[in-house]
Amino acid sequence: MKHFLQLRDLGREELEHLFRRTRIIKDRFKNYVAYQPLVDRMLAMVFEKSSTRTRVSFEAGIHQLGGSSIVLNTSETQLGRGEPIEDVARVISRMVDLVMIRTFEHAIIERFAAHSRVPVINGLTNEYHPCQVLADVYTFVERRGPITGRTVAWIGDGNNMCNTWIQAARIFDFRLKVCTPAGYGVDPSRAAGVDERHLAIASRPGEAVEGADLVTTDVWTSMGFEAQSDARSQAFDGFTVDAALMSAAKPDALFMHCLPAHRGEEVTEEVLEGPQSVVWDEAENRLHVQKALMEYLLLGKIEA
Repeated sequence: MKHFLQLRDLGREELEHLFRRTRIIKDRFKNYVAYQPLVDRMLAMVFEKSSTRTRVSFEAGIHQLGGSSIVLNTSETQLGRGEPIEDVARVISRMVDLVMIRTFEHAIIERFAAHSRVPVINGLTNEYHPCQVLADVYTFVERRGPITGRTVAWIGDGNNMCNTWIQAARIFDFRLKVCTPAGYGVDPSRAAGVDERHLAIASRPGEAVEGADLVTTDVWTSMGFEAQSDARSQAFDGFTVDAALMSAAKPDALFMHCLPAHRGEEVTEEVLEGPQSVVWDEAENRLHVQKALMEYLLLGKIEA
């Protein structure tokens, strides 16, 4: 049994397999060809953090694969009244086939997985967002071919997305150039042991995007940090991805954003809706890569 709590929980060959399956599953979806290998399988989705794309993509995905889902908001369960996460894991995992959790502290999902009898997927924690970066890398491969040897620029907060991109750079062997405001940089523990050919810290956004094949960013204030919103708005001044900044990247560079986007803050309307933006394909691909992920975790490698 495998869990998917961080991107590095699967090796490169496994992730490449997921990309191959994603291509096949997405093609079937686009051509209205039913594919339902998970008939009678049940996905439990546990939400401590609110969600749009994560809930819709997982709920639609398991349904399209022939299975069904149940949504559990922590405020509506005994978790909200202090029941130990270990006890909840022991019970839920006896009743369903797969669990997706979207929560705050990464330790919560690790504790759940340690006591689960079924695979657990990280739908987002404060530290990592592996399903999103899985979709992002797939979207790049779909548009531009292999990401190996390419350059990706991360502009903004050294958050869960940035942490996961660091793992992706090591796994897929590309260079990640990160530029963050002072005080919002990469946690040293996340960068420990990462070779400089995979991770470079830039002093200004223009330096980070220079020659980049992909420019990506996220909101300045993630969920759970709303009290810091005003301070962050001041600190992140000058970190907006606009047309001038994109012009420093390669002419065919792509722009990505995991959404939701705050137009005029971390990205301008011109870039978000511009010809280099693939954010809508990126969002849709959450559906397809997660279907491939659920298939793999429950059925193993399928090559058909």
